[in-house]
Amino acid sequence: QVQLVESGGGLVQPGGSLRLSCAASGSIFRSYIMGWYRQAPGKQRELVAQITTGGSTDYADSVKGRFTISRDNAKNTVYLQMNSLKPEDTAVYYCRLRGGVYDNWGQGTQVTVSS
Repeated sequence: QVQLVESGGGLVQPGGSLRLSCAASGSIFRSYIMGWYRQAPGKQRELVAQITTGGSTDYADSVKGRFTISRDNAKNTVYLQMNSLKPEDTAVYYCRLRGGVYDNWGQGTQVTVSS
């Protein structure tokens, strides 16, 4: 069973930056598509960014140019660098791993953007 542990959330002022990390257990991390999703209160969970096994990336329109997803296969970790944060980025951010028989989610980390 693959487990995901997110970290790096917190409170930040508008315009600030945060970097989220998601560490995965298991030795075949490089075989999985990794994604970051978020869910704000009263809203559906939405895709923020994802990165394929080959390193191709995809972003929600709302975060393009501000967020960057990356992965370090040697460390079994995926990152989400978030810059120029806005109050509307406030949400619980979840890491997701997909591939083969696996479709696993992390427990989530809260990001709050407020002055």
